[in-house]
Amino acid sequence: MISVLAQERLLGAALGSILTGVVIFEQRRSIYRSISDTQPQPREPIFGRRSRQEFAHMWNKSVDKTFGPIIQALSSRGW
Repeated sequence: MISVLAQERLLGAALGSILTGVVIFEQRRSIYRSISDTQPQPREPIFGRRSRQEFAHMWNKSVDKTFGPIIQALSSRGW
């Protein structure tokens, strides 16, 4: 069995670890809070969501038109 002295040391180590974890967590939280308070809030992107989707659609169409004949030629040859 574990002696009383070993139990006390184990309890002290566990409580010390918990206390250290809580202190570190609180310090990090206060650091992150102070950083977020001093930095400006993120702005909207230059292109909105709709503009990005339209751009992606146009890009895909242009790639299809450019490489479509090549893909068809390779497909007809069994590649």
